[in-house]
Amino acid sequence: MADQTESSVVIDSQPGDVLGVIADFERYPEWTGAVKEVEVLDRLPDGRAAKVRFILDAGAVRDTYSLDYTWDVEDDGTGELSWKLDQSGVMKAMDGSYRLTPTPAGTQVTYCLAIDLRIPMLGMLRRKAEKTIIDTALQELKKHVES
Repeated sequence: MADQTESSVVIDSQPGDVLGVIADFERYPEWTGAVKEVEVLDRLPDGRAAKVRFILDAGAVRDTYSLDYTWDVEDDGTGELSWKLDQSGVMKAMDGSYRLTPTPAGTQVTYCLAIDLRIPMLGMLRRKAEKTIIDTALQELKKHVES
């Protein structure tokens, strides 16, 4: 899974505040369209999520999956939160990350994603689906943080 799709957005907020929203997995169903339920299955000693289960309903795509998280972030919220697929009914693999960088206008959030489905899919269609997922997630995040 070498090919990743990537996109960025600048959010008018400090990195720590943006990371706080990203890290509050249990509240995703309140502000994301496709995530219907979230459960943190395991936590690190500092309280951050280590493994999270999601129930996704994006119309034609429905899945229950869990992700393992790696936190490489500073106290101010800058850095990278990355994940790898643990279990899924639809996906064979999913690697992704949020990278938070301070800017004069707030925080640049860069979202990288690579998905490998259990069903065959042309690379260009997979990248288009990844791009749609990323752009939707970034816009929902921006709208929620800035509201």
